[in-house]
Amino acid sequence: MTRRPAVVLGFDMETDVGSWTPFYDGLVKGTPRLLRLLDRKRATSTFFFTGDAAREHPEVVRAARDAGHEVGNHSLYHETMGDEILPIPGLKPLLPSEVPGRLKAAEALITSALGRRPRSFRAPRLWGSTALLNALEDMDYVADASYPMFFHRDRLAPYHPSRRDWTRPGRMRILEIPNAADMGMRSRDPVGRDRDLWPIFRTQGSDAVMARLVSFARVVERRRLPLVICLYFHPWEFAPMPQGLIRYGEGAVLPDKFIVRNCGAPALRELSRLIDALRSRFNAEFLSADQLAATW
Repeated sequence: MTRRPAVVLGFDMETDVGSWTPFYDGLVKGTPRLLRLLDRKRATSTFFFTGDAAREHPEVVRAARDAGHEVGNHSLYHETMGDEILPIPGLKPLLPSEVPGRLKAAEALITSALGRRPRSFRAPRLWGSTALLNALEDMDYVADASYPMFFHRDRLAPYHPSRRDWTRPGRMRILEIPNAADMGMRSRDPVGRDRDLWPIFRTQGSDAVMARLVSFARVVERRRLPLVICLYFHPWEFAPMPQGLIRYGEGAVLPDKFIVRNCGAPALRELSRLIDALRSRFNAEFLSADQLAATW
């Protein structure tokens, strides 16, 4: 299959600091900055909203829609809907029987704000599963951008998954879009997280991301696959975030420093440079997840 390289920019619309807080400061303050940048760069993208984010801030859903971007589903409360990749205290996956109901509850809230059903999905933390993909297929979703290439490793380009195993090609209608990773490097992490590209654009700069994407593109070219670069970001990265202990309720969160480093203006600047570099280096077209599914 030959086609022009495609880039899918996905923004996971959730609470601040990787959903470790209950605050939506980044959603409210970061999204308008993103929309202005994407408009200036003429880059279409997908904004994956949790149902709770859509309920709390329907005006942000409509702003993304009115700017010409796709609005997708990102679960109800950023819960673990798929298989666990690594243990995180307090986070346990939903039972497979719980997944369809949670998807429908999230979809209802997003639909209320959006005015139409979402057609694309991304699992929180990229933790997908066969049960999740089967539920999405049954609900007529056209695209899922949950496959963590850094962990599963086998799928380097979009594919239609199997009902028996979502990580293998099959005959589903839904298109699975893998999240790009540096598959040209030797991983030293037990689950391959050092291959992942987030949040290198903030912590090391857009040039570092491009170096890893060039490595990825070479692997794709050797395998004679089409080049599709799917990336994930969050609106809170584009608003200043607290650098120390974050208190709320009866507890507090102390993020690792890399999680909140260079949020706000530095992140926006590096994303702008990254978009320019993707066009210059790959002659890429920027598509939403549903647009990619429609043209695949």
